[in-house]
Amino acid sequence: MTLASVMVLGPAGVLPGQAAVAGEAAEGAGAYAFAGDARRVDGAASTAESVPLEPGRTYRSTLPASGTVYYRLELDGATSAYASATAVPPAGRTASVIDGVKVSVQDGEGRSCDVDTASFGAAGSRHPVAAWVMREISPRRSLCQEAGTYYLSVERVDPDGASSSPGPWETELTVVSEPPAEKADATSAPKEWNSAPPQPLPGKPERRSGGAGFARAVPVGQGVWKDDIRPGQTLFYKVPVDWGQQLYATAELGASGTGGSGYTAAALDLDLYNPVRGHVVDVGVGYDGGRKEQSLTPLPPVAYANRYAAVRQTGAMRFAGSYYLVAHLSAAVADDFGDGPVPLTLRVRLDGAAQDGPGYAGESVPPGVFTVTEEDREAVAEDTGDDAVFRALAVGGIGTGTALLAGLGVWALAARRRTVP
Repeated sequence: MTLASVMVLGPAGVLPGQAAVAGEAAEGAGAYAFAGDARRVDGAASTAESVPLEPGRTYRSTLPASGTVYYRLELDGATSAYASATAVPPAGRTASVIDGVKVSVQDGEGRSCDVDTASFGAAGSRHPVAAWVMREISPRRSLCQEAGTYYLSVERVDPDGASSSPGPWETELTVVSEPPAEKADATSAPKEWNSAPPQPLPGKPERRSGGAGFARAVPVGQGVWKDDIRPGQTLFYKVPVDWGQQLYATAELGASGTGGSGYTAAALDLDLYNPVRGHVVDVGVGYDGGRKEQSLTPLPPVAYANRYAAVRQTGAMRFAGSYYLVAHLSAAVADDFGDGPVPLTLRVRLDGAAQDGPGYAGESVPPGVFTVTEEDREAVAEDTGDDAVFRALAVGGIGTGTALLAGLGVWALAARRRTVP
């Protein structure tokens, strides 16, 4: 088999990886990749007409420009439930800084169990933002502990604000259930932990192209990772963090190379989300065309008892699993430095040895969401870059056809892993 005969196998005479890249570019820098198995549901204008959401499934819905939409949750009296709504606004160069998405969960009598809001922030740039709420079974709570019907509500925060988009937004909804621990443990959060920020991890960056959504987040572990990010684009990465480990992350923007001048106060927004897409912490990076970096606030080690903390940021570090690093480059960067890509470097550090978890009395839904598996570790170790196929062609002493087939095998494996939610 010749190289030419293989090359024509792909659509339009290109390799599958190239076709995918071209397709993503055509969708625009701000395009969000929804989960491939997301079910389409309609939010209701009242609780009486709301449709049920099941734990372990991902849903796609629409959020109107104004008003609240409701969904129904049927919950037992033993497991905690976490619901997240990712709002995906239409592309646009400006946005109300306080606009975003607000979610809440209430019991059948209308009493509030939890509420959360996520906004675009100082960047004033439209991008996917996620808010989360919980119905937590806890001895420290008196409300929302019974089995029964609960309601998830989703709404815009500031639909009438300056530069707010007037049309509806797409949303991605998830529900995760957490079983109780087998035996009661500490009922207060750890009081002492190492809160001193370490030096950013040194080393030569390795290219790792970020995904376009939570379901397409690209796995990374401890290391230095580089990619290119365009104004208005959002990149998703996931980091397996085990019980007892601390996660540190630093984001760096490189020189633009365009010769432009100016300053964007909140050019890059780096957010950290926990395994149920609950927001933990974020940091902004200003940009003047030269190298700039900022680090996330140091966080406590992952521990079951963190849920008893008074600070929600600490409480979000309550379980092991895949934590998400989400980087967004403000559309305003294009005003001074053009629409071209800006070099992005992420320095990820994991401190502390993995420990045993709390010992759950049952299985989470979906299964394994609060664990770090060998498959997770293998995915981090693998090179998921699309350029692997081209490196395979450069291997000396291997026939062209054999090298290409090997490269295609690598590409297929990487693509398969990227599409698994």
